[in-house]
Amino acid sequence: MRTRLFLKSQRGTANLGWLQANFSFSFGSYYNPEMVQFGMLRVLNDDTIAAGKGFGTHPHDNMEIITIPLEGGLTHRDSMGNQATVSFGEVQVMSAGTGVQHSEMNASKTERAKTLQLWIFPQEENVTPRYDQKGFDLEGSRNSLVNVVSPQDKNDGNALWIHQKAFLHMGLFDAEQVFNYDIKIPGNGIYLFLIEGKLEINGETINERDAFGVVEFDSLTITTKLPSKILIIEVPMQFNS
Repeated sequence: MRTRLFLKSQRGTANLGWLQANFSFSFGSYYNPEMVQFGMLRVLNDDTIAAGKGFGTHPHDNMEIITIPLEGGLTHRDSMGNQATVSFGEVQVMSAGTGVQHSEMNASKTERAKTLQLWIFPQEENVTPRYDQKGFDLEGSRNSLVNVVSPQDKNDGNALWIHQKAFLHMGLFDAEQVFNYDIKIPGNGIYLFLIEGKLEINGETINERDAFGVVEFDSLTITTKLPSKILIIEVPMQFNS
């Protein structure tokens, strides 16, 4: 097992007035040659978006894009004809594939929105673009992990799916809970992002908004030291055909 702690204070930042952004990996004007990606995870942005503001229409291609509202919601419009609001408690996926344009605006004119957005390299390029979103009851599954995203060929119908051998799990845990994460596909690694709380893993303390990378393992034991909200991202560590 090899591990690495990624501290909240080491993330890149941007302040555009209407947008307060934190970048786990190189993004936009922030570039850190040691933090370009974690395996097939290319982007993890932690954004606060002012009321009535957002990202105007812009293009994407050949990327699996996952949006997780932490507070409020975003109104999404795209060139596929989709128009929807993804809100707290939901997860959104968009396979950009051969190319798509979309906009993401804070759905509220009076309250801020807080979101996580992830970009994962696809297993296959130039797929037909697609969009989906779904709500998940984390509170109703307290003290266990909920699978919110999985590969298409390993999807049981309860999670969203993407074009990559990747899994996302989220969970709300009380303090002093001990649980394991078992790797789903041998050779994958995990990037655990602690949204709230405090954890102990392999003798390391992980605080709110810190992350913990683990590769070359089969099972990982996680202990919550405070009530915690956890995102676990399992991804291939290299391109696979």
